[in-house]
Amino acid sequence: MATLTINGKKHTIEADSSMPLLWAIRDIVGLTGTKFGCGKGLCGACSVLLDGVSVRSCLTPVSAAEGKIIVTIEGVENENKVLQEVWDELNVAQCGYCQSGQIISATALLASNANPSSEDIDTAMSGNICRCGTYPRIKSAILKTAELNQNSK
Repeated sequence: MATLTINGKKHTIEADSSMPLLWAIRDIVGLTGTKFGCGKGLCGACSVLLDGVSVRSCLTPVSAAEGKIIVTIEGVENENKVLQEVWDELNVAQCGYCQSGQIISATALLASNANPSSEDIDTAMSGNICRCGTYPRIKSAILKTAELNQNSK
């Protein structure tokens, strides 16, 4: 048995401690917004926040997530609603498959660096693959969100 706090709710699940967090989130808890991409931690589709840090849930065992705060795409609105609004406004998504991981990584970036440079964004987002190539719109959305967040202070 493991107890996971996902999007502010506690879930007691029956799972092997070595099970990838991705499968606990999707198959046991039923939150399917976090995607399976490559299964090797290379594409970023499975990214979730673990205590505010973007991690690959396909590589993170359930045991490493116990006692920590997990935020999936379903709960990220509470972390940075402006980012999702700008993402929609700029039509960032094409096929949308990578978008949950992209938004998670962008949320982590903006939480650690409120005013990232273009180079900061390239570095932080380099582990997230978008087969549709919407990288310019992703960068624009992050820069606009940072600007809006700065102006609202």
